Order: sequence, then structure tokens, then C-alpha cells
Amino acid sequence: MRAAYQYRLRLTKSQEAEVEKWLDMLRCQYNYLLADRFNWYEQNRCSINSCPLVCHLPALRNNPDYFSQKKTLPQLKKDRPWYSSVQSQVLQDCVKKVDLAFKRFLKGDVNGRKSGRPRFKGKNRYRSFTFPSLGKTPINGNILTLPKFGKVKMIYHRPIPEGFKIKTATITRKTDGYYVTLSIQDDTVSEIIPIDKVDNPVGIDMGLKSFLVKSDGSEVPIPQYYRKAQKRLKKIQKTVSRSKKGSNNRKKAVSKLGKAHKKVADTRKDFHFKTAKNLLDNHDLVAHEKLNIKGLAKTKLAKSVLDAGWGQFLSILSVKAVRVAWPTALNAGLIAKAVNPRNTSQNCSNCGTKVPKELKDRIHSCPHCGFTADRDVNAAINILNLAVGRPVRSKACRVTEGVPGVGKKPALSR
Repeated sequence: MRAAYQYRLRLTKSQEAEVEKWLDMLRCQYNYLLADRFNWYEQNRCSINSCPLVCHLPALRNNPDYFSQKKTLPQLKKDRPWYSSVQSQVLQDCVKKVDLAFKRFLKGDVNGRKSGRPRFKGKNRYRSFTFPSLGKTPINGNILTLPKFGKVKMIYHRPIPEGFKIKTATITRKTDGYYVTLSIQDDTVSEIIPIDKVDNPVGIDMGLKSFLVKSDGSEVPIPQYYRKAQKRLKKIQKTVSRSKKGSNNRKKAVSKLGKAHKKVADTRKDFHFKTAKNLLDNHDLVAHEKLNIKGLAKTKLAKSVLDAGWGQFLSILSVKAVRVAWPTALNAGLIAKAVNPRNTSQNCSNCGTKVPKELKDRIHSCPHCGFTADRDVNAAINILNLAVGRPVRSKACRVTEGVPGVGKKPALSR
């Protein structure tokens, strides 16, 4: 079981200068290694499966990979002695970043989805570096000890849970300061409650009128943090556009704009964590739809969908249900189950009949069984039924089941 805890750093002026120096050197090394990959790729690839008899052959060399590029680091420190100030494993992690970006470009991830062509990092575009290993007890009070970097002060607002070991530390530069993300690990496995023994299960239907609607009829209002801050963001953005590129006024305006956007993101994330905590405190099983958020983000509802942050919320909900959730219950062992959203809004949760509705129709009224409910509540009940193993029926002919003489084949006369 792994989790990540993030803390804000209180660096001195000299430490901030050292972090910026490391980031700049790692950025240059990242660009150099990425260029080496591209050079080999362009020289050794061919758009056809045969070559002419007379052609130029580049100097043969092996394909640069993670291990071959990592072997160049000792020579790098000899040629450029200032790189000796960077911790060795931090440099190796930079090579790993290049390898991962290039593999996703050529082969894709585990699901086969390829990423775009990796870009070279411009100034201020390389924002983080990672220490892959730390000491046995790196934290003493509010002091964090980093290899070769030294001791740094952080705001230790919540302690690391007992039984967890700190595996890595990532220093990140954000618009309002520097942060450290500690990756912690616990080898114990939490026991998941069986579905047939869950207490007080609930289904939720994500929406834009309300953030979510539960199957019991209650709802969580949608905050719309971005839309509320849009007027202020527009004003700051106008200041950035009117400033001269490269001027100090533009840098100040860009910093102010970044802080305003970060405030919106932080308030939204805080809302997601609190909503997920409330659900997991009161329910052992939370069923939700498996949404195609990328597809919805390409529609006219893109701004509202992205402002709601469904993807971030469902990710937090699924992770916190099993992993380290809250200080009072470390190994929650609860269930957050995603179901197929097909026909959950159209089918009647009482009899299973498909009742076609348009998006403007907010009330579900079944003409066959007479069940009437809010459209979102009906969908939430269907989602819960799918999660606990009761499929949602959608064929209209099934409404005739149980009605004498209807929907049955006539008896054959002898």
C-alpha cells in the first residue's frame, strides 16, 4: 500500500538558490539526453522497408536506453565538475524521466495509448526532482534530511502514520513556493469488506445541476469554483496580455495569475477530499458511473465538466476507499465500485422498463409501474443495483412479466 503526503517547505535564500541551480542543471541534462534519443531515432528509422544500393549510412551505434545513458553520468561529472553537486540518484531519476517520456511516445503505456512527441524543457519548465531513497529516519520534528542537499524545514501539519516507511521525496516548485511530496509505503494489505456484507451501501450519480445525487435522495450542491473566480482571472489575464514580454511587470502578473489559478485548484481539491470523506464515513460501498470524462470535455459542457472535476473526485474516492484514508481509519478497506453507465438514466429503477428521456426532462415517470422520482435519484438507484449484482433491465417486453395472459406464448392445441 502506497500513499503520498505533501508538505510545504520553508527554505532559506541559499537553499532556494541551490534548488534553482539543481533544476537548471537537470533541465539541461534532460534536454541533452532527449536530443540524443531523437538523433538516433531520426538516423536509424526509414519510411520504406528497403534502401537503395547507394546510400549514406550513419555511424553505427547502439540504441540509447536507460542503462546506456545512465553509464554516461560519471563522465558527465568529469567533463562538467559542477554536476558533482547534484546527488547521484537525482541524476539517475532524470535519465528515468527521459526514458519514460520516450517510451510513451513510441510504444505507449500499458493500455497502448501513446503520448505526444516529448518536448524540450524551456527555462522554468523543469519544476521537480526526486530523491529515490532516503535515510532510515529522515524526519526529526519539522526537519527533513535530504541526501547531499542537507536539512530543510517544512510545515509538518500531519504526521506520517505508524508502520509506514518513507520511500521517496520529490521537491516541486510551484507558483507560491516549494513543496515536498513524500511517498510512503506499508506492506500490510487491508481486508476488503465483501459486497454481500456491506453496511448502508449508496449509489451516486454525478451531475452539473448538483455535484452528486445519492440513491437515498440527498444531494451535494456543486460549488463551481472556476466560474466564481472567472471574473478575477480574466482581469489578471488581461494584465498579463498587456505587459511587455520579458519585463518584470509581466513576471509579477504571471506569478499573480498562477497563484489565482492554484487557489481555485486547491479549493476544488479540498472540496473533493471532504466530500469523499463524508461518503466513506457513512457508507461501506459507494457505487458510481464509469464516466468518459475526456469525451465529455470535448462537448459544449466542457467548462462545467472540468470545473466540477469529476475525474479527480472519483480518483480520490477510489484510492481513499482502500488505502490510507483518514487519521482515524488508516486501512479503510471499503469499496468504491464503478459500473457501466449505459441506460442508467433511461431505465426505471423499480420495474426495469426503458423510459426514453431527453436531457431537459428532469423527472422520471414510468408509465408502466407508475414509479416517479427525480431523474438523478432514479439513475443513482440503478447504479447501486448494478454494483450489488442486480442488473438493470431495459427491454420493454419485460414489463409484461407477471401480467396474466400477456407476453406468454399461446398454448398449443392438441
